[in-house]
Order: sequence, then structure tokens, then C-alpha cells
Amino acid sequence: MLSQLNKLPARTDYVEAVYKALLDAISDGSLPPGTRITQEEIAEQMNVSRLPVLQALRMLKNDGFVEDAPGRGVQVTALNIEWIDKLYEVRGALDSLAAKLAAQKKCVIDPALIQNGRAVSEKGDVRALIDADMAFHSAIYEASENPLIAKSAHLHWVHLRRVMGAVLQSTQRSAIWDEHQAIADAIKKGDEKKAADLSELHAMRARKNLIRQLSEALTNH
Repeated sequence: MLSQLNKLPARTDYVEAVYKALLDAISDGSLPPGTRITQEEIAEQMNVSRLPVLQALRMLKNDGFVEDAPGRGVQVTALNIEWIDKLYEVRGALDSLAAKLAAQKKCVIDPALIQNGRAVSEKGDVRALIDADMAFHSAIYEASENPLIAKSAHLHWVHLRRVMGAVLQSTQRSAIWDEHQAIADAIKKGDEKKAADLSELHAMRARKNLIRQLSEALTNH
């Protein structure tokens, strides 16, 4: 069940590495909601002792990614529709402000970010898609020259990573990068209103799409 987790190279502190590996697996769907995981399984798959695994699982539980499973071990938590709605409200506001500020300066967002995103989309690697998506938005945060935007976004980064993974698994990926291109074009032209509006619309579409799919899944069950 956990065969997608790789062995870790020798090092002194494994907690962060185990945490990230499990978060990546949860985010890209390798460990879907409801999957039961135990310390022993993870330790064996990743070739580490149980102590860092225990600490990583405690961090994941504290962050809301896993919960106690019936009987023994923990299981991956389900995505919460209300939480996603609130998370994307914040993300939409931050992205809109960042795009507006970047447009004031007519910044050029590195075209390679979009090219890479399109190339990754064709391969269908969800984990790489998450990284490409986050790299694009991080570039806009940096271009805004307001460090508080990126700092605010990073407070929710781990949760955004999981939700973005769910969006990318269930959305036409080429459309996402078409929207990114339109945002980058508006920023380059200095069209503050269009850049801000497109960024907020981009977040709203992702939110509505995922909430609709989650609602349908709950109805079917």
C-alpha cells in the first residue's frame, strides 16, 4: 500500500523528510482519504526508525492531514469542504493583491515557468504539477515586492499543496495554464484590474470545481 514511498539516504534527522514524503503522497493522491497507515509500514518502506515516523505523524495529525483510525494506527483525513472554501477565499485575496502589485511594475513573469507547467501537464505527474503551479504563484508573490503576501501564503502552504493536488487531479490541466498565461500577460501589460480580476477568478474556479466534485462524491456515497 505504501510502495510509493522511497527509502531515505542516511542522515541524522529524518522527521522533516518523512513529513514531506507523506504530505507529498497525500497531496498527489498516492495516499487517498481513508488510507490507513502505521508507523511500522512507513519505517520499513522508508528505511528509518519508528521515532522520526512517530514525530512526523504527530505533526501531520496536528496539521489535520491524518486522524486516529479505528483500532490501530492513523488514516488520511477527508478533505473538508468548508475548510477548502475558507482557504480559497484567503488564497484568492492574496493572489489578486499580488497580481495587482506586480502589474503596477509591469513585471515579466518568467515564461519558462508556464512552459514547464504545460510540459508537466502533458506527462500527468501530479506531484510535479503541484510544484509547477506553486512556482508560478510564488513568482507573482515575489514580483509584488510585498514580502507579507508570500509570508501569509506560506502559513497555509501545506494545506494549499494538498488542495491544489486535488484540483489538479480533477481539472483539465491545459485550462489552468491558459489561465496562468492570461494572468502573466495582464501583469506584463500593467493592467492592474485585469491581473487582479483574473487571479481571483482563477482561484474561484478551482474552488468551485473541487467543492462540486467533493459534494458529488459525498452524495454518491
